[in-house]
Amino acid sequence: MLENIHSPADIKTFSPRQLASLAKEIRGEIVSVVEKNGGHLASNLGVVELTIALHRVFESPEDAIVWDVSHQSYTHKLLTGRYAKFHTLRKKNGIAGFTKRKESPHDFFDCGHASTSISSALGLWTGRSLSHTAGKVVAVIGDGALTGGMAFEALSHAGQIAKNLIVVVNDNRMSINPNTGSFSRYLSRLTMTAHYQTFRSLVDQTIQRLPVFNRHLEKVMFRLKRGLKGLLFTNNLFSDLGFEYVGALNGHNIEELEKVFRRVQKLPRPVVVHVVTTKGMGYAPAERDPVAFHGVGPAIASAGGEKADRQTLSFTDAFSRALVRLASEDTRIVAITAAMAKGTGLTAFAERFPSRFFDVGIAEEHALAFAAGLAAGGMLPIAAVYSTFMQRAVDQVIHDVALASFPVVIAMDRAGAVPDDGETHQGIFDIALLSPVPNLIFVAPASASELDLLLSWAVKRNAPVALRYPKNACPAEHPSFLLPVEEGRGVLLTQAEFAPESGADNRRTRVLVVCTGGMFSETLDAAQKLLADFSVDIYNLRFIKPVDETYFLELAKRYTAVLFVEDGVKTGGIGRFLERLVQKYCPHVATQALGFPDRFIAQGKRDEILADADLSPKHIEATVRRIAPLHTV
Repeated sequence: MLENIHSPADIKTFSPRQLASLAKEIRGEIVSVVEKNGGHLASNLGVVELTIALHRVFESPEDAIVWDVSHQSYTHKLLTGRYAKFHTLRKKNGIAGFTKRKESPHDFFDCGHASTSISSALGLWTGRSLSHTAGKVVAVIGDGALTGGMAFEALSHAGQIAKNLIVVVNDNRMSINPNTGSFSRYLSRLTMTAHYQTFRSLVDQTIQRLPVFNRHLEKVMFRLKRGLKGLLFTNNLFSDLGFEYVGALNGHNIEELEKVFRRVQKLPRPVVVHVVTTKGMGYAPAERDPVAFHGVGPAIASAGGEKADRQTLSFTDAFSRALVRLASEDTRIVAITAAMAKGTGLTAFAERFPSRFFDVGIAEEHALAFAAGLAAGGMLPIAAVYSTFMQRAVDQVIHDVALASFPVVIAMDRAGAVPDDGETHQGIFDIALLSPVPNLIFVAPASASELDLLLSWAVKRNAPVALRYPKNACPAEHPSFLLPVEEGRGVLLTQAEFAPESGADNRRTRVLVVCTGGMFSETLDAAQKLLADFSVDIYNLRFIKPVDETYFLELAKRYTAVLFVEDGVKTGGIGRFLERLVQKYCPHVATQALGFPDRFIAQGKRDEILADADLSPKHIEATVRRIAPLHTV
C-alpha cells in the first residue's frame, strides 16, 4: 500500500480494513529500515494510528501538524510522499530522522529538541491569523515533553490568545526513560469530561443569544462555570489554563480518534486532546522494553536492544564507571539527569545510589539551577547532559552556577560530531558558548583514563567545571594520559611515545598538532601518516579554559608549524584563540586552526561528518603538508 501513497489525500477514502492493513505495513517498514539504519523505534511504533487519524482528518499542509521533538515522525514521513526514500533514513544525504523544512512542505519546523511544539504552533497559528491565512494548527506533544517548562509557558500563553489551537498530548508514560514527576502522575488520572463539554457549550450558546449585559454576563458566567466545574467535575489543569479538554482516548483506535478530531476542528477555542498510546506498539520486544528500543543502532532491533559483546569502551561507559567509583568514596556526590539516564551513563549510578540520583524530566534549565541549589546545600552535584541540550541551560550555567562559583560538575556527553541525528544534535557549540563564562573551568579528556583523572580532579576542585567528551569509542591509552593534572596545562605526546619505531630526525620539519580530547583519535591517525616526512608531536589540550599561556608559548616556539584541531565551531573556539596567541608571540611559526565551519552540520556517520567539516585524518594531514613545507629546517 505504501508505494501508492504520495500524499495524505491518498488515504482519505480507505476503509477500516484498509487502514488496519496500512498500520501493519507501516510498522513493518519502520522496523525493517530501523534494523538496517538505526533510529527511534518504540516512539514511532506507538503513534502509527494517531498519525493516520490526524492525516485523514486534517488537510496537511494547509493544516499544520507540528511534532514535538519530531523523532516520532516516521509514519508522518511515509504518508507525505517519502516512502521511496525512506530506506535512506538517517543516512548522509538521506531522509532525516526528524522533521525538516527543506525535505517536505508537510514539515513546518526543523525540530530535534523537546517541549518546543506548543510555542512553535502558537506562533504559527498567530502568524496565520494576523495574515488571514486559513488552516488549523495542531501541536503533537508527548507526556515526556510536558515535563519541560517551555511547554507550560506556551500553554499559559496559548490559553490567553489562541482561539482554536489544537494540542494533542500523546500520553505513553514515557519520554526515553519512564517519566518521573507529579505531572506524569497527573496525566494518568485525567479522564473524559464529556458532560462538562456539553454543559459549557450550552451555557456559552445561551450567553451569546442575550443582547444586553453580554460582556458583564461573560465574566460572571466564567466564574460560575469554574465554580460548578470544581464542584461537579474532576479538576483539570488544562481547563484552568483556558483550554477545552477531551480525553483520555485510545490512541490506537483510528475511528475514535477521527471522530474526536472532527469535533475539535469546529471548536472556537483552544483544545487539548489527551491520547493514550503504547510505546513500541505492535512489536513485542519494543513493547516489553521501550527504553532499550527508544533509539537503537543498526541491527539492534532484533537483538534485544543492546549491542552484543561490545568490545570497545565508550566515553559514556568510562564516565559511568568513574562516577560510580567516586560516589562510593564520597557520599556528597549526587547525579542529575534531564530524562537521559541511560544515554548519559547514569543508570549504574541510579541503581547503586538511588537516594542520590535525580531525574528531573526534560528540563535542562531546572537541572542546572537544581544542581546549584544542591551545591549550596553542601553536596557535590554532577549534572550529566548531552552537549546539544546544554544549549538550553546556558543562562543557568552563568547565573546560577558560575556567578556564585558553586562546585557543580557539568558532564557533557555527545560533544563534537554526533552521528545520524543531524543538525539539531551536533555538539559543536559548547566550547564557544561556555568558554567566556567567568569562574568556569572547561576540560576535555582524550581517553578513558584521562576522563577518570579529570573527573576525580573536578570533584575536588571546589569550583564549576565543565567536562566534554564525544559519542565515540575511547582510544588506546598512552602513558601521558595518566600524568598528574596541572591546571591550564595539557600533555605532550612525542612521536617517541605514540610511534617509537619512527626514531628521531632533527633534519625534518618539526610539527605540533594541538587537539581537543574528542579529536585525539583522528589527530593520531593523521600524525602517524605524516611521520614519513615530518617530525610530529601531539599536544592534548586537556584544558580549554584556563590555558597556561606562558607554558603553551614556550612549547609552541620549538616548532616550525603548529596546527590546531578542535571538535567545536571554529568561530569562538579555542583553536583560533591559541592561533592568534602564537601568531602574536611566535611570528616565525606557521599556524592553522581547524574546526567546524560556520554552518549547520547535516546527518551522517562520524567519519562522514568530520570529512564534511574538513576535520578527517586526511584533511588534518593535508593541512600540515600545506603549511609546514614553507618553514623547513
